[in-house]
Amino acid sequence: MAGSQIERVFSVLESLASEAGGLPMQTLAEQLGIPKSATHRLLAELVRLGYVRQNPDTLRYHMSTRLVAMGFRYLSGSGADIVQPVLDRLALETGELVRLGVIDGERQTWIAKAQGARTGLRYDPDMGREAPLFYTASGHAWLACMSDAEALSRVERQGTELPAGAGPNAPRSHGDLLERLRIAREQGYACVEESSAVGTSAIAAVVRHPGDGRVIGVLSIAGPSARLPGARLHELAPLLLTFTRELSQASLASELFV
Repeated sequence: MAGSQIERVFSVLESLASEAGGLPMQTLAEQLGIPKSATHRLLAELVRLGYVRQNPDTLRYHMSTRLVAMGFRYLSGSGADIVQPVLDRLALETGELVRLGVIDGERQTWIAKAQGARTGLRYDPDMGREAPLFYTASGHAWLACMSDAEALSRVERQGTELPAGAGPNAPRSHGDLLERLRIAREQGYACVEESSAVGTSAIAAVVRHPGDGRVIGVLSIAGPSARLPGARLHELAPLLLTFTRELSQASLASELFV
């Protein structure tokens, strides 16, 4: 990978953010494609600045909480307090996990959630990661707002490799994906059953800017397929669309949507 120094820094931070157990210097050097000596200097500087820490027993490097704190400071002043109550109410009404993804250039990133399930099976993935476009309801809802050519181009740039735990109904080809996008356009929302993971289902719809109509976010409801079979997903669609309209209006008072 090599790249500029700043690219290397962010590559290290993104790698560590994905590994709660930390990573050894050798692994990071291989990912960066630079000598261990250069990797050691980079890590030493990040440790000095407080963004990375090293476990003295395992010698593995870990992300510190400094960037997390920075993220919380940003959210506290960006209007998240306006958006969160909307998510909380939808989670309460559905009893499932509600997630909000925001659009930033070519990325859709899950930045807020509310968990409605109090007992039984809970589907609760980590926030802060980019939503996969090829096989998630959130991805399909956004792609369905584009032309087929633009949607395929965006998917290709992000990648179409399925995760190891992908469900049996994940798209297997561009043609398969385009058919799902066609259905999503007709419905006004996207549904997936056992696509991103075995035993999970989700429904998602876009949030549009109230002024110019551009897509600024994606709202989704997800949970175990045992509780969210296809019929239940479609039952939830009117409620989901009502909440996307509410978020559309709330976006005017929040800097989360740009």
